Amino acid sequence: MASAPAQGHANAEPFRADLLVSGKAVGSVSHATFTRINPLSGDVVTIASAATVADVDNAALSAASAFPDWSATGPSARKTLLEKAAELLIQQKEAFIPVMMAETGATRQWCEFNVEYGAKILIDAASMTRYMAESPLPDPLPEPYSVSIRQPAGVCLAIAPWNAPILLAVRSFALALACGNTVILKTSELCPATQRLLGDVLQQAGLPDGVLNIISNAPADASLIVEALIAHPVVRRVNFTGSTRVGRIIAQMAARHLKRCLLELGGKAPLIVLDDADLEEATKAAAFGAFFNQGQVCMSTERIIVLDAVADAFVGLFVEKARALTAADPMAVAHPLGTLISVDSGRRIAAMIDDAVAKGAKVVVGGQVHDALMDATVIDHVAPTMRLYREESFGPLVSIIRVGDDEEAITIANDCEYGLSGAVFSRNVAKAMALARRVETGILHINSATVEDHPHMPFGGVKASGYGRFGGEAALDEFTELRWVTVSSGEKHYPI
Repeated sequence: MASAPAQGHANAEPFRADLLVSGKAVGSVSHATFTRINPLSGDVVTIASAATVADVDNAALSAASAFPDWSATGPSARKTLLEKAAELLIQQKEAFIPVMMAETGATRQWCEFNVEYGAKILIDAASMTRYMAESPLPDPLPEPYSVSIRQPAGVCLAIAPWNAPILLAVRSFALALACGNTVILKTSELCPATQRLLGDVLQQAGLPDGVLNIISNAPADASLIVEALIAHPVVRRVNFTGSTRVGRIIAQMAARHLKRCLLELGGKAPLIVLDDADLEEATKAAAFGAFFNQGQVCMSTERIIVLDAVADAFVGLFVEKARALTAADPMAVAHPLGTLISVDSGRRIAAMIDDAVAKGAKVVVGGQVHDALMDATVIDHVAPTMRLYREESFGPLVSIIRVGDDEEAITIANDCEYGLSGAVFSRNVAKAMALARRVETGILHINSATVEDHPHMPFGGVKASGYGRFGGEAALDEFTELRWVTVSSGEKHYPI
């Protein structure tokens, strides 16, 4: 893959993103390409190869051919390779940042975080190889000898999103590789060059040809390519991070082909502020959780549920904090917020604000969308009749919902189809823990932001936020087969 210099002006040469199949950068069989435009300027920033079903077959067969040798490679060798990849990723940070900024409109800070956290995921995956080491057979063997063993599942399909394109792409394949699987990574149509660069890093680290294959597709071909990947006979596991709408389609396709899938989908994280909360800490956490990366994070704080007794005081502090979080072109100037992923995203968010205001909500800061730019926005007095109460906004927009007591706070928090992340703020940790157990989310933080992650902890949601877990020992089951093996000797007696 060859990349041009950073995109800073309209006539900069676009980045190029080829496919990676059997360790080689190749174009599509059909020679077709598609383009990615910068969300603010509208300039073409990437020209990417558009895979066909024939390319899917080539990538799948490449992964299947590489599987026997890679799965037989010792855990120590896999560990060393993943650690080397983490080192290289950090060293090549400056190669990733201009590509990611141009394709997604992200701030430099978010890009740096992606690279650094992606390296942490690789390091954590490297440490997990110890679970794949085989124990020696006891001598002498008991009669009968019975053991459960973990083995790599085979070829894994990873489908990565655009919003955290480096860290979530790394998460989609790192543990799969650590467990001895081979992988096909399908990049997002919105950041194909960013995610394709990861293939170069793994190849430079010494990953054998065919162990990681990367394909990109034109947006119009997404359904065709995804179904061909899931249906391919060699694919054994599927993981997808993205919207709930698309996740349902992935789940249906996987079910038709009896393929196990791991889904990390949408969210509408509640942050509950109890009447004994440290309001300054709650304000800082809520602002970070709601507005980091323009609120385009699956764990973003979308609902602040605050008790009436402290609501006015909290909203006053929060509005003052949010007012300083403005958006600008990240390629031109450093600002707290960059751009939304598209102008269409801005239009959708604006419609949600108009609906809320028409039904009685109040915009207390922000509220204006200018193409793909939007400052931090806070909407107070949000009620169940409003779209904003239930729909994921995926933007720098947060709702204030006022409640009378703790019980109403829990009821409102759970009155949502999503269940990924949440938070509770209280000086009484025992009370907060009791409430935390009742909030229907896969992840819950007490006195901390809803946006929080550690590579070794189980990450995933409930309800419409998906199923299965990335991270740590919990994820081993997603990328391995657990088998029961017995050894007998001598004469056995059977009933017939």
